[in-house]
Amino acid sequence: MTTKLFAEYFILGLPYLMGVVFICGVLFRTLVWYTVKRHEWFSREFEKRVNKFIENEVPGEVKDVSFFVLSKKLLERSFYEAFAVRDRTNRRKNDNVMKMSDRIFLVKQGCAWLVRDILKQLKFLKWTENNPKLLNITKATFHHNPCFNRVFGMIPITGLNDLINILPGLFVIGGILGTFVGIAGGLQGLGGMNLQDLDATKNIMDRFLFEISFAMKTSIAGIVFSLMSHIVNVLLSPERLYVSMIDRFESSLDLIWYRSDNNNYPVVDAAFDEHRDPLEALAEDSINTELGTKTRGREMTKTRPFKVS
Repeated sequence: MTTKLFAEYFILGLPYLMGVVFICGVLFRTLVWYTVKRHEWFSREFEKRVNKFIENEVPGEVKDVSFFVLSKKLLERSFYEAFAVRDRTNRRKNDNVMKMSDRIFLVKQGCAWLVRDILKQLKFLKWTENNPKLLNITKATFHHNPCFNRVFGMIPITGLNDLINILPGLFVIGGILGTFVGIAGGLQGLGGMNLQDLDATKNIMDRFLFEISFAMKTSIAGIVFSLMSHIVNVLLSPERLYVSMIDRFESSLDLIWYRSDNNNYPVVDAAFDEHRDPLEALAEDSINTELGTKTRGREMTKTRPFKVS
C-alpha cells in the first residue's frame, strides 16, 4: 500500500513539477540569451563604426597608422557613442543615472571591461605582414569577461546553459519514469483480485486501467514539455549569438589590421575611462580631430610652393 500511495502521489505531482521546471528553464534561458546578446550588441556597434571608418578612408592618403591607436580610438568611440545614444533615448525617464539592465546584467561594466582587456592584449602584438591570431584574442577576451560570462554576475553561463540544453531529454525521461511508476503501482493492486468475485474483479481492473491511462499522461506531458523546450532553445540560442559576436568583432579587428601600417605604442596614452561622460568625451574627440585636420592643412600649405604666373 505504501508503494501504491507513493506511485499515486508521484504521478499526480510529476506534471506540475515538470511545468515548474519548464518555466524556470525558459526564464534562465532568456537570461542567458540576453546576457550573451549584450556581447553581440557591442560587437555590432563596433563593427558599424569600423565599417564606416574604412569606407571613408582613401588608400595611401594617411600613412604611419598604428593598429593599437586606431583600435583604441574606434573602441572608445563605439563605447561612448553607444551609451550616449542609449542614454539620450531614455533621457525623459526618471532614472537618468543607470538603466535597470545595467544594474542587473552589468552591461556598461562588461563593455568597459571588454575595451580595457582587448586593448591590454593588442598593445603587445608584434607587427608582421601576416594576420595575427586575432580570433584567439577575441575568444579569450569575451570568455574571461566576468560581467558577461555569468548571469547576474554570479551564476556561470556555461554550466547553466548546458543544464538547460539537456532539459528536453530530462522531460522525456521523467514522463517515461512516471508511466513505469504508475504501472508498478497498478500491478500491485492486481494481487488482491478474486476471480470468483466478478464484480470486485471488474472494479479492480477498471481502477487498474484508469491508473495506467493516467500514468500514460505523464509520458504525454513529458513529450509536450520536451517539444516546447526544443522550440525555446532554438528561438533563444546563445550559441548562435556567440558565433555572430565572435565573427563580427574579429572581422572588425582584421579590417583595422589591414588598414594599419604598424603597431607602435604612443608615448603619451590616456587610459580609457568608462566613468567619463560620453557626450563630453565625444565632444573632446571631435574638437581634437578638427584641430588635427586644420594643423595638417596648414603644414601642407606651408610646404607647398606658390607658383607666380
